[in-house]
Amino acid sequence: MAFILNIDTATEYAGVCISDGENILAIEESQDQKNHASFVQLAIKKIVVETGISFSSIDAIAVTQGPGSYTGLRVGLATAKGLCYALKKPLILINTLEVMALASIRDSQDKQSETGKILFCPMIDARRMEVFTAVYNDQLENILPPTAMILNEHSFSEELLNHPIIFSGSGSSKLQGTVSHQNVNFFNTKHSVKHLSILATLHFKRNKFNDIAYSEPLYLKEFFNTKK
Repeated sequence: MAFILNIDTATEYAGVCISDGENILAIEESQDQKNHASFVQLAIKKIVVETGISFSSIDAIAVTQGPGSYTGLRVGLATAKGLCYALKKPLILINTLEVMALASIRDSQDKQSETGKILFCPMIDARRMEVFTAVYNDQLENILPPTAMILNEHSFSEELLNHPIIFSGSGSSKLQGTVSHQNVNFFNTKHSVKHLSILATLHFKRNKFNDIAYSEPLYLKEFFNTKK
């Protein structure tokens, strides 16, 4: 397999880990969004020491590209790009919403009675009634591409006609009381850097790497900060 350093600072959660396939060799996590910048560097050093894997032995570096917190995205991507440049390692960018959707899919595996019919809709709070969101099937195929959406009573009306949808993430509470439908389901699923590592491994196997020079955060809109 491959040793991948995974970095996620896109939301209020932050995590770094070194993975070998789906095997997590070392992990550090934080829920203190204000300190993502100070957390990530020390956490990377700690897991490198803990595993005994040198930076030169790491095969790739993966990071959540966005959407999410403006500051958090820049912290994560700047760290990943700097390491990739210094170590001459490939960069893997993963959409934050895809990571969140994978967490919901795995969390619901023992609850699905209609495999293939359920859709998954992760949401990141983007202030007021706006969210960053997308819709995926259980194979992580896009039904609705990542977008910034202002929620109302008609949101997801077409998708809900034929599919149960599992909503999750920090923005999903805005939908409660706004949309009423028998196919609406809410999960309190928490994604982690472990889910990022699974997707990063798939990208590595397929040689899906990103150009360091031209890689930028995916903001979906001009500015977003999750601090209240």
